[in-house]
Amino acid sequence: MLTLGITVIGVADVARAAEFWTTALALTPSHEWKSENWQTLSRSDGSGPALGLMRSESPAEPRPRIHLDLFVETAAEQEAEVERLLMLGATRPEWDLYPENPDFVVLADPDDNIFCIVDLSHAPSC
Repeated sequence: MLTLGITVIGVADVARAAEFWTTALALTPSHEWKSENWQTLSRSDGSGPALGLMRSESPAEPRPRIHLDLFVETAAEQEAEVERLLMLGATRPEWDLYPENPDFVVLADPDDNIFCIVDLSHAPSC
């Protein structure tokens, strides 16, 4: 039976990406699934892998077809998480595709991979 595994993000610097995502999402680096070109990040509660980081030489896409949506419960939590992630090294990319009154904020990780912080109390705005 086929099952869904984990999301994998292509990155230029695996160690830098691991530091950002472990801090951002309270994940733990797996020592079993690690190499120069790969790092698996697991859930801190021990329930298994959560995110894979794979060395990539191709640049991040400015409008990727697939990206991470990270959820928060309120607008205040969204604002706080956006600020926290910016302090960890995320950036605010140029984004001209916001709908009117969006429920999400677009950020990019230190490798310029786009992800969104979605306020579930306001969703969906699509």
